[in-house]
Amino acid sequence: MSREYVTKEVQEIFNDKNYESPLNIAMASAWIMGNTKGLNLKVLDLKNCSSIADYFVIGSAGNPTQAGAMAEEIAFQMRNLGIEALSREGFKNSADWILLDYGDVIIHVFHEPARTIYDLDQLYKNALAIEIPVSYYFSTPESARRGGNDDGRNYF
Repeated sequence: MSREYVTKEVQEIFNDKNYESPLNIAMASAWIMGNTKGLNLKVLDLKNCSSIADYFVIGSAGNPTQAGAMAEEIAFQMRNLGIEALSREGFKNSADWILLDYGDVIIHVFHEPARTIYDLDQLYKNALAIEIPVSYYFSTPESARRGGNDDGRNYF
């Protein structure tokens, strides 16, 4: 998946009139996580249950390297949109939990085993879960879906 494709999709979500700010930041981050093969994604609306932030985005990765790549792509795309993180935690030493704090939106990227230990899902069980569209999970541009042969099968 090309960086140009990711940037185009993130900008579309960010500018989508269905998602007012800061929900647009949360949804764009969820799309990035889903398209970098993130697992068990959640966007939680915390406005009525916490003063920490308006939204949490929580996702898991299969290993710390993947988690770091997910968090780096989110940070890159947010900078493209002119949004800088107030704080970035866990980027060093392949941490099991990476946190990106954008003020109203806090993004949590976990290595899957650590997510169970910290259990933010249970801690914020009273928060409203925002539905994440199925299309946010690992989509491939139409131009890259077809293989080189005429039968349309794409083995890789």
